[in-house]
Amino acid sequence: MLEKRRYDKVTRRGLRPLLSMQTEELKIAHSPASGRIIAAGIVIAFCYWASSVLVTLLVAVLVAYFLDPVVSWLEDRHMPRAIASLVVVLLSLALLFTLAWTLVDKIDQFGADWPKYRAPLRAAAAAVEKKLEGFEERVNEITPEDRGRGILQVTESHSVRNTLLSRLGSLYTAVLAATFVPFLVFFMLAAKRQVWHATMQLFPTAERTQVKQTLDEVSVMLRSYVVGTGIVGIILVLVSWLFFWGIGLDYPLLTALVSGLLNLVPYLGAVLAWVPPIIIALRVHHPVSFFLSIAAMLSFFHLIAANVLFPALVGRRVHLNAVAVTIALLFWGWMWGAMGLLLAIPITATIKVICDHVQGWQPVGRWLGA
Repeated sequence: MLEKRRYDKVTRRGLRPLLSMQTEELKIAHSPASGRIIAAGIVIAFCYWASSVLVTLLVAVLVAYFLDPVVSWLEDRHMPRAIASLVVVLLSLALLFTLAWTLVDKIDQFGADWPKYRAPLRAAAAAVEKKLEGFEERVNEITPEDRGRGILQVTESHSVRNTLLSRLGSLYTAVLAATFVPFLVFFMLAAKRQVWHATMQLFPTAERTQVKQTLDEVSVMLRSYVVGTGIVGIILVLVSWLFFWGIGLDYPLLTALVSGLLNLVPYLGAVLAWVPPIIIALRVHHPVSFFLSIAAMLSFFHLIAANVLFPALVGRRVHLNAVAVTIALLFWGWMWGAMGLLLAIPITATIKVICDHVQGWQPVGRWLGA
């Protein structure tokens, strides 16, 4: 009996470290931090793999917030909301088709003249390539022992069929998403009250007041952002058009439309807006000062839009610091490409509003708006 008790004590002493290690592992596995990391990983993976669905849905939401005041105005004039939503969506589509139809002729003419612009682009690319080759030769002169060593040449076959199929696949996805947007916008506008009521029913009664305040603030913020961005975009297109027309640039309206929309991209737009007018201007042998003047003027437009127009029209509702905006652009641009750059600010601003109204997440909201 005594030996059995000693054996039990020794066994318990030997198992105690193992049991404590297992307990610690269970605590780590069930800790809140690890659960949040796993949940964040799942959300990021879902956003990446379901990008086409989410981008389509978010674009429809932004368009619906933009058109909702018009629908509400028609509803106040005793028009049923469903009919008002249908009328607004149809008028918006007609306006887009009219704008596209007015640009078709200019786009066709530009496509016919594209060989004239392609030759200067090739010459500029060849000049840049020659400069890079000269730089590489000078580097090889500094380190001659590394010449010819560790050089791997990879020959890729650029099949025309594969290229066309890949472009057709992406074009098919974009067209499919674009066809869903009008239907989603109509259903969101027509069933706004039903969706709002159903959303409120998802939360306990004690939390519905706070949820309603959060959703109201998100609605006002998104509407202000969309309307303000639209006004700033129109102003940028108009002033760019006048500037390009004044300097005698070919296709001033088409170039201003592309350059003005690119100028809306935060930070990067100051450089992206240079590309269309510089490509058009390369056909004629202008001095370097001509291209520098284009870059300087478009950068000036970007600074005025970012520091004067956006704060006046959008800044009162969207409170994000420069670091948060930069991180959002990098993350959502990596996640969804060009559409991620356009949706980064409204997504981040919505996250900030939610964090400001959720207990325990306020520090994150304060950091985003610091």
